[in-house]
Amino acid sequence: MRVIGIAAGFHAGSFNNRLLEAAARELPAWAEFESWQGLGDIPPFTSGPVPWPVGELRKTLDESDAMLVTAPEYCLLPAELYHALHWLRADRALEGRLVAVLCASARACGAMWAQTDLVKEFTAAGAVVVGSELVVTPPGPHFDDRGRLLRRDLLDQVRETIGQLCPAPVRRPQPVRTRALAREPALSR
Repeated sequence: MRVIGIAAGFHAGSFNNRLLEAAARELPAWAEFESWQGLGDIPPFTSGPVPWPVGELRKTLDESDAMLVTAPEYCLLPAELYHALHWLRADRALEGRLVAVLCASARACGAMWAQTDLVKEFTAAGAVVVGSELVVTPPGPHFDDRGRLLRRDLLDQVRETIGQLCPAPVRRPQPVRTRALAREPALSR
């Protein structure tokens, strides 16, 4: 399974980028992860030819099985994310796609609004949105020196969301091979 991650923020070291990295560490070993960094290059939606950055995003999505998106640290989604969603919606590129949305913010209400808005946009575009509501707010350190989540409750929520995004592969039972037993000759009476 291949998962594409998009942090809907542009500041290196922001809560959203750190949350995306921490969530990616929780993906199962059999899943591949790629963080897509081209959101800042997405232009507003217009009719006509698809711009190069949108084509790159579409190609990346076509080669993936799911998306992991972190909502921004403020209560309004960045215009570039809306632009990307409008391009993908027009192209029907999100229909049926598994998407998990996580949010990190300094204010719980802003995070919840942004997350709700993002879930609404993905759902309207036909995506299958999974995961539980997760809001990471200060105070306190939430990440260790390696970028892993410190708080057990947040880590459990991230793991639950990842479990919905990347369910364990189902192993098909192998046919049971039995040896035919040689029949003993019937005893004569």
